Amino acid sequence: MTITPKLSLVGAGPGDPELITVKAIKTLAEADVVLYDDLASKALLCYVKKGGEKIYVGKRVGKHSHTQQAINELIVHFAQTKGHVVRLKGGDPFIFGRGYEELDFARQFGIPCQIIPGISSAHAVPALQEIPMTSRGYSQSYWVVTATTKEGFLTPDIHLAAQSTATVVILMGTKKLAAICDTFREHGRHNAPVAIIQNGSLPSEKIVTATINSIEDEAFAHGISSPAIIIVGEVVKLGKSYLRQIEYATTL
Repeated sequence: MTITPKLSLVGAGPGDPELITVKAIKTLAEADVVLYDDLASKALLCYVKKGGEKIYVGKRVGKHSHTQQAINELIVHFAQTKGHVVRLKGGDPFIFGRGYEELDFARQFGIPCQIIPGISSAHAVPALQEIPMTSRGYSQSYWVVTATTKEGFLTPDIHLAAQSTATVVILMGTKKLAAICDTFREHGRHNAPVAIIQNGSLPSEKIVTATINSIEDEAFAHGISSPAIIIVGEVVKLGKSYLRQIEYATTL
């Protein structure tokens, strides 16, 4: 049997298995091997054809079952020995998903690649809470940043973002929440509205809203942990959770 190597980098969306594209589902159905992450819903594996292999290669902070180099090597191995490999990644593979690294590695071995973009949690999760990234009179642009550099330090871009009037979305930031809040306070943003959404789009979703000055206490009180995204900016006031909080406060 002739084996034709191929890699498809597929975005699984923010978590809800219904938030995946039709093209992604069709691609899963063609896969000989699927390498999937923590943040890709396991329910999506039902689309894999009979006989297709499903291999978990999840990575989370402090809990790496596979290094990135090991994942790269698995992609090449299975493409060469099995054929069509689908790398199923949460959100979009090109937004803090290290998708380009995997594509670049596979191409070094002459493996054809395709990208199936996914719905990113950066804008989808806030949208499900009715928090827009931009809205006339509130924000004309938005930043999406990761909280940490590869060395583990706070991303310098957060200092720049804190000086902007734009909406700021911070991914993978719960462990750096104190440093993030300190950065915004350094730039006089003590009262900036903040929302933290954990497990966005899933039944286990949690959301807390507050200001930079009080969000740490709120997050601790509600047991917020990763995976979660942090949204800072005036648009947080438009979200349904923030509005419910205001309505509740006025009844006390």
